[in-house]
Amino acid sequence: MKKIRVMTVFGTRPEAVKMAPLVIELRKNPHIEVLCAVTAQHRQMLDSVLDIFGIRPDFDLDIMSPRQTLSDITVRALPGLERVFRETSPDLVLVHGDTSTTFAGALAAFYNKIMIGHVEAGLRTGDRYSPFPEEMNRVLTDSLSDLCFAPTRQNKENLLRENTKAELFVTGNTVIDAMRYTVKEDYIFSNPDLASVDFRSRRVVVLTAHRRENYGEPLRNIMGAVRDLADRFDDCLFIYPVHLSPEVRDTASSILSGHPGVMLIDPVPVDEMHNLLSRCSFVMTDSGGLQEEAPSLGKPVLVLRRETERGEAVAAGTVRLAGTEREDIVSLGERLLTDRELYDAMARSVNPYGDGKACERIAQAITWRFGLDSGRPADYLWEEPR
Repeated sequence: MKKIRVMTVFGTRPEAVKMAPLVIELRKNPHIEVLCAVTAQHRQMLDSVLDIFGIRPDFDLDIMSPRQTLSDITVRALPGLERVFRETSPDLVLVHGDTSTTFAGALAAFYNKIMIGHVEAGLRTGDRYSPFPEEMNRVLTDSLSDLCFAPTRQNKENLLRENTKAELFVTGNTVIDAMRYTVKEDYIFSNPDLASVDFRSRRVVVLTAHRRENYGEPLRNIMGAVRDLADRFDDCLFIYPVHLSPEVRDTASSILSGHPGVMLIDPVPVDEMHNLLSRCSFVMTDSGGLQEEAPSLGKPVLVLRRETERGEAVAAGTVRLAGTEREDIVSLGERLLTDRELYDAMARSVNPYGDGKACERIAQAITWRFGLDSGRPADYLWEEPR
């Protein structure tokens, strides 16, 4: 029997974290032949994820260059992926999320008239410039896709409002699947700074901040707010794995370096990060993925943005929008550090993003779509609190 040839395409660490468990699941399916192409839009951070999950790409475009622009990424990825697709003739190309690699992969597949599946489809803020360029990347990718794997019902409803012609599936988010491979009770940190932390004697707050739209004053506000909180709560340790962007690193260093309540470290592998999340008190972030990952571990999240495409987490009570104004961030941070009732309410809220079976649903959807499975997968359901 001829197998369905599925080509997975990704290029950044967040994509890799969420696609890795899907690659593993697809490889288990006797009806599917899995190929993997990476653009290496982010070289070092991508490689660490591939190593952790034991994935060796079949094709590596290695496009990363110093201070690359969005245009650089797209114009290098497009012809490289087109060559890969012509060489392998996949039946389906799977892309993930909202990066420039995502859009380039979908566009290259469309140019070659190959079926496109979009994992983590349907997320929207409604503002094309926030997050930038992610919002337009996912809108354009969804419009090109034949199969849209929406993590939640709200994501599916976003696509229906846009009159999508794609086949829609509600699957949960594959990042919840990924954490089954990475989080361990007896985990020992390889990073010496993290290994030195006594999580029992200090409250640890994890910080990440790297969004392009936060560059400049918003990022300075975020760093200033963290410094204010570290000044006021000497029993807390703010751990910040600082993004490799020179803009981010310069800002973080100028405001936070040398403070005894702040630990600035280089980015850590995904297993280190997930286990750090599992032991922290709460998270402050402008990331998208951490809004899904931290609540699955019972950790409240303050979102350092004006809006979020993950409204389910707001509705569930697992995250709160803190914005990018210094005073607002400090106020919410203080509340989480002093108001036990608020903290417990956020920590105990049910994570709306999945049950760890998203990859199974996607694999079944693919075989069903190609006529090799008689059953369409049932949608993942999470009921918004009333």
